[in-house]
Amino acid sequence: MQIAAPAAPLELVRRPRPEPGPGELRVRVRACGVCRTDLHVADGELDATVYPIVPGHQIVGVVDSLGPGVHLAVGTRVGIPWLGGTCGVCRFCTRDRENLCDRAVFTGCTRDGGFADYAVADARYCFPLPDDADDVALAPLLCAGLIGHRCLRMAGDAERLGLYGFGAAAHIVAQVARHEGRRVFAFTRPGDVAAQRFALECGAEWAGDSGAPAPELLDAAILFAPVGGLVPAALRAVDKGGVVVCGGIHMSDVPSFPYRILWEERVVRSVANLTRRDAEEFLALAPQVPVRTRTLALPLERAAEALDRLRRGELSGAAVLVMD
Repeated sequence: MQIAAPAAPLELVRRPRPEPGPGELRVRVRACGVCRTDLHVADGELDATVYPIVPGHQIVGVVDSLGPGVHLAVGTRVGIPWLGGTCGVCRFCTRDRENLCDRAVFTGCTRDGGFADYAVADARYCFPLPDDADDVALAPLLCAGLIGHRCLRMAGDAERLGLYGFGAAAHIVAQVARHEGRRVFAFTRPGDVAAQRFALECGAEWAGDSGAPAPELLDAAILFAPVGGLVPAALRAVDKGGVVVCGGIHMSDVPSFPYRILWEERVVRSVANLTRRDAEEFLALAPQVPVRTRTLALPLERAAEALDRLRRGELSGAAVLVMD
């Protein structure tokens, strides 16, 4: 499923099977999660996107071909995430901040992703996955889980944690946060009773409208909804010294707000991309929780429907495309 140009519709195309180059591997894709970032790619909201592009960066697949220099068994199940490559030599890469690399490559954005039968990736940025886990259940871990995990780390040791926007990432983060002994408060679109019920099922002790005040002050808040207007609301919800983490790659403009809601050492920060260390840590942690993903499996040909349902807020958990 290809996007030919910014804001162009997804279209089913037939391409030659891609061949891995030096240091690369090819996987036969089994499942690929659908992420809000795919929606931003489709809508032309990410300037870095190279069109035409095959989106998808939560790829679960089986290695079926190796490029020169790759020593991995054919048949190995791997995950391919958003971060598809870095330069390794810039000031960020050499300081353990490869997520900020000036020449980073991103799966499904600057190189073709997993909305396809086959995908090629840099072998150094792929991660082994357990053979006994379900492909569809694993797929959301590779972005919703990884970015959510990084957001949670950026929230520090917050005991009272607010999650704004309860979708794929939040339903995973809520489970990890509860595993760590944190208290979770979920904020959804006004009147979205289904999402609020889902949040409670995932371990939140309170769930309500994003415009409503929290039942008590929070130590940190993570914004997964791409709505800039929620930043001032989250600042008002956090206690002195609290942190507001913006977890999306794209967000509508943040409106002006009075300095008094930022004062008293409150912090607003963004999270950009992920590192390989994030992936290693989270993929080791997930089975310990254990993280249970809620998914809706759809065939590849229904990728446009999956994006539309995501746009309308109709998904509880994550949509995952499956290949046959």
